[in-house]
Amino acid sequence: MTRVLPQFPLRTVLFPSMVLPLHVFELRYRTLVDDLLDSDRCFGVVMIERGLDTGGQDQRSSLGTIARIIEAEPLPDGRWAIITVGIDRFRINRWLPDSPYPMAEIDLWPDQDGDLVSEGRLDEVSTKFRRCMALVSEAGVDVGTVPQPADDASIATMQMAATLPVGQFDKQKLLGAPTTAERLDLLDIAIDDTLELIELKLRGD
Repeated sequence: MTRVLPQFPLRTVLFPSMVLPLHVFELRYRTLVDDLLDSDRCFGVVMIERGLDTGGQDQRSSLGTIARIIEAEPLPDGRWAIITVGIDRFRINRWLPDSPYPMAEIDLWPDQDGDLVSEGRLDEVSTKFRRCMALVSEAGVDVGTVPQPADDASIATMQMAATLPVGQFDKQKLLGAPTTAERLDLLDIAIDDTLELIELKLRGD
């Protein structure tokens, strides 16, 4: 389904089903929040790959996640404190002129094969993920609340990708995996790499 959606470029990756709090201070994005609260509260979050995160001088990813505002608190000076949740993954067809905030024509891009991933394969990677996160915590790395992976394979891979302590470009690669099965394979590799680094840290190497 093609639609036009306001965009909020950030230096972070949002995954479907995950919560993202935002402090909105730039004037054009204050206007965005005002407009969204009078509509369906949905906007796109895309990663800034290069450039500034204010003023619009940036290079943006062509893949992102629809976010929905679930809480919004106005601050006395016009800023907003909002809490959003990721809904659906999308691809950008084309960027439109800012009006005054970024706008883009998008197509939804859901995973198509979540029910084709075997339960055994999902359990294997989920078990390794939990072991990895336990070691991460032991090493003193704060990653916030670690979710219990969902039964749905597509959502579970998104949750694990969002929580795993890897760089934002690695997270963008996980978000952009064409299928759930491919994301699970990428996660397996990323978890192995993280385990190796954490084990070295815990040994003091």
